[in-house]
Amino acid sequence: MEEIDLILEDTKERMDKSIQFLITELKKIRAGKATPSMLDGIMVEYYGVPTPLLQVASITTPDSRTLFIKPWEKTIIQDIEKSIVNSDLGLNPQNDGENVIINIPPLTEERRLVLVKQIKSEGEKGKISIRSVRKESNELVKKLSNEGVSEDAISNGENDIQKITDVKINKIDDIIKSKEVEITTI
Repeated sequence: MEEIDLILEDTKERMDKSIQFLITELKKIRAGKATPSMLDGIMVEYYGVPTPLLQVASITTPDSRTLFIKPWEKTIIQDIEKSIVNSDLGLNPQNDGENVIINIPPLTEERRLVLVKQIKSEGEKGKISIRSVRKESNELVKKLSNEGVSEDAISNGENDIQKITDVKINKIDDIIKSKEVEITTI
């Protein structure tokens, strides 16, 4: 029984990591408001080494439609602009010689629909990850029959894994619905 409890605990942890990854990915999908986390995935060439933008500049939001990027060194302003333009965020940075300024345009209805599809796609990836963890956990539980664990204990373990899976899938659905509302609310 102790082995099954360990498997269940590991299952919860791994599924929670999948959910945290989904939340991180969804933060990158902009909802029409400027947030520094929109630029989390941006890497800048800094002395020939790809470096996260947050390690070479500070990012602030003076208002809900503007991102203000102040690089630690003025020499990398063009590199920052190039990285933002080359990202798939669809943003157009401008610089004033010392800072990079990004104005976030309001979302069009067409763009909102594209973002909702992207959100659902990310949610499905999260669910696939959860199901993959379930499959691996069920296989571990089934292997315990070779170690003399009773059929009832194995069956109960599989049922518990399914219950955990159902809870985590519902949590993903809730996260997706919440993000959809954020995107579609004008």
